[in-house]
Amino acid sequence: MELSVTVAHLDRALTDWIEDEAQRTGQSVEAIVRRLLLQGLEVAQRHTMNQRYHDLDALAGTWRAADAEEFKQALVDMSQLDPTLWHPSP
Repeated sequence: MELSVTVAHLDRALTDWIEDEAQRTGQSVEAIVRRLLLQGLEVAQRHTMNQRYHDLDALAGTWRAADAEEFKQALVDMSQLDPTLWHPSP
């Protein structure tokens, strides 16, 4: 689907830059605006992919370094293997 858009109320510095860029590159004003929109979309998508969300922080809470270390120490015994469980019965 092709869409035509009119953008009103652009300031003079922006319109001058677009026209200068079109002339410099030999492209149409529409091509320059299309390129700018695509670049803006790419930036927005990268920002969204890298965004950290904190909306569940209050629900999940956070740990202080001491809490994390205490939890880690509590798991130490769970990482030990009992060799009697790994040998076949006679």
